[in-house]
Amino acid sequence: MFEKKSLVFAAVFTIIGLIAGLVISSNFNFLSKAYTEEKISKEAIDTLSKIGNAMAEVAGAVRPAVVNISSTRTIKTQGMPSPFFNDPFFRRFFGDEFGSNKPRERKESGLGSGVIVDRDGYILTNSHVIKDADEIKVKLSDKREFKGKVVGIDQKTDLAVVKIDSDNLPVIKWGDSDKMRVGETVIAIGNPFGLNQTVTSGIVSATGRANVGIADYEDFIQTDAAINPGNSGGALVNIKGELIGINTAIFSTSGGYMGIGFAIPSNMAKIVMESLVKKGKVVRGWLGVSIQQITPELSKQFNLKEEKGVLVGDVVEDSPAEKAGIQRGDVIVEFEGKETNDPANLRNMVASTLPGKEVSMKLIRDGKTMTVNVIIAELPAEMQKVSGTFENYLKGVHVQNITPEIRKGLDIPKRIGGVVVTDIEEESPAEGVLMQNDVILEINKARINNMKDYEAVVSKIMPDQNILLLIYRNGSTVYITLSAR
Repeated sequence: MFEKKSLVFAAVFTIIGLIAGLVISSNFNFLSKAYTEEKISKEAIDTLSKIGNAMAEVAGAVRPAVVNISSTRTIKTQGMPSPFFNDPFFRRFFGDEFGSNKPRERKESGLGSGVIVDRDGYILTNSHVIKDADEIKVKLSDKREFKGKVVGIDQKTDLAVVKIDSDNLPVIKWGDSDKMRVGETVIAIGNPFGLNQTVTSGIVSATGRANVGIADYEDFIQTDAAINPGNSGGALVNIKGELIGINTAIFSTSGGYMGIGFAIPSNMAKIVMESLVKKGKVVRGWLGVSIQQITPELSKQFNLKEEKGVLVGDVVEDSPAEKAGIQRGDVIVEFEGKETNDPANLRNMVASTLPGKEVSMKLIRDGKTMTVNVIIAELPAEMQKVSGTFENYLKGVHVQNITPEIRKGLDIPKRIGGVVVTDIEEESPAEGVLMQNDVILEINKARINNMKDYEAVVSKIMPDQNILLLIYRNGSTVYITLSAR
């Protein structure tokens, strides 16, 4: 009898539980539906839908003009001598090349992006994407592939122009990068990790970024739109689908995306491209001054009301600046109506000005504001750097003539001539032997007075030929050799 009652009670409780579950479930669904309807209004959904559709339209319009660039280059490496090199037994089985320290070649592939900016096949990309390439392949969004030809390279801005034999190609309209404001929405398009036509979005995090250490002339747009390896040379566009930057580099401690990417402004890229296409080189403006940042201490010493402008530390003899009456100690506050609060910023503005153009500059001298007109000249050849493209042990070494500013800054005696080392690329045969700011006086006992001498001598040195250098370093002259390691 007790067992029958227990079964009845159990059945009753089970039925009650099922009913309660259905009621709770029904109420939960009702509440969930009510909560959803209450929190996401039709207006919000419509607004987000419009934003999403707008972003999709912009991306769809510009994607066809972004291409994949793959390059192949030959890398020469020095073999390591083996202690068994002269052993006939090993040479019999492994060949005469076993253990040889002769240079060896290997193929290295690279991936990047590019932007079609002309219907006749001109493509803008980064110089590091196609640097030293033996072969360049360009893949369009419609899967067509073309062989790319280098029109010109400007390592000072890390820009290059590649041409393919086609016409009536999709292009991106040029935008005005000077009008971009911090906080504006931007879209980055490229081929990160070889994944074609990848689109990311973000905002402009900062403008006018310089002293990043990527190129000689820096005026980067900083963005948080995801940029990863392979994005280099791709497009950064505004909400109108206009090109406002060429994606170039990222700031990362891991090698991957960390929220900080840099793009070369479209206005700078356009000037460089037009110069490369029309003249085969980049013609830059020159003012002829040494400038430095204004600090709080300097601001007090020069009686400046505000801590702005750049200070003129020296004026080159017979330069445009000297002819216009600019003096040491002047503070340049405006260039063509634009404020100049950073030396790199002024340097970029001058370099982007066509030689022969007269510009207006506002400066402060002895507490008084004055305006001067300057006719910008072309940057003299002796002040430009020689890139290390020679196929010998001086490959990757960049040098420059010794200017009055360099002589003064490095405290080089007047009796010392030659060329100064400005940079040594990674994996250069001279890395670890030559140093930045070394002055090369002789190469293989041939006197070097300037870059012309340097190029003439170095261009005749064979790839495997040892090089004897006489250099000036830290107040004394020493001989060093570059040879197989």
